[in-house]
Amino acid sequence: MEPIQLISDNFIEENCDFKKLIEGLREGFSTEKIEVPLRHHHDFSNPEENKDSTLLLMPAFQPGKDLGVKIVTVSPNNGKYDLPSIQGTYIYLDGHKGNIKAILDAKSLTGKRTAATSALASSYLSRKDASSMLMIGTGALAINLIQAHASVRPIKQVYVWGRTIEKAQMVCDALKNSPFTCIAVSTIEEVISQVDIISSATLSPVPLVFGKWLKAGQHLDLVGAYKKDMREADDEAILKSSVFLDTYQGGLKESGDILIPLTNGIITRESIKADLFELCSNKKTGRTSDTEITFFKSVGHALEDLVAAAYFYKEFNLKSSINV
Repeated sequence: MEPIQLISDNFIEENCDFKKLIEGLREGFSTEKIEVPLRHHHDFSNPEENKDSTLLLMPAFQPGKDLGVKIVTVSPNNGKYDLPSIQGTYIYLDGHKGNIKAILDAKSLTGKRTAATSALASSYLSRKDASSMLMIGTGALAINLIQAHASVRPIKQVYVWGRTIEKAQMVCDALKNSPFTCIAVSTIEEVISQVDIISSATLSPVPLVFGKWLKAGQHLDLVGAYKKDMREADDEAILKSSVFLDTYQGGLKESGDILIPLTNGIITRESIKADLFELCSNKKTGRTSDTEITFFKSVGHALEDLVAAAYFYKEFNLKSSINV
């Protein structure tokens, strides 16, 4: 039996080609071969923090080929311990014999696949000439989202907003050698109406993006607000937009950005234009005009993890064979 490969965050960080990963995800979402049960989502009390934490179990399998499961915890207050709020492990297995092929650190795997999924959606939903971007949030996803969006659109100018200007500047400093200019801003409002793409990845329980600020032709990419009572954009933003999801399976049930306006009758199920399965298989169309405002809500999907694990497993073995 082949040894179990241990694929670290460092390897994933150093060996991610977003263009290749995005194309792998496009193929994954366009096929019907990958089966994905609804993920297990369990909130559990965390008395010391006086705030619930979350356990996520995300399985996916391609019969006869491969399968995997991600085990993730979300602890919203971890910032004060200088720890990421999202932590986990991915177990990648042989779909035929059931043996474990690799164990991957889930932090970077999740960051890369989440950012690549947003960029995949952007390839259908943002204007092809989109050259500016606002990143709301300074967590682990921020740099990945900026880099991924820049891999599918000609981004020249990036603005970053965070809870502190210092954290926003840290993101910009990390991207100082990029082919685009990156500027930290002290308020969202000062730049949001000027950019082509707005990406938000926060744990905010209340909206940070307001419809009154949006302008024709923008693309809104919402990655945070992973609970039913959390949201990053207000009702006016969703009413002004054409709404798309990563998947109906999770998008209609797990995030307040969709669930709250659905429950309150602001939008209906029929208001959702398409999900990534429909976009990638060309069953439905994304952006239809340069003036349309598009709204993409991502909650994460186990197909993304399986595709990303297979990609990094292949890269790991390729690098290992070169180094022998």
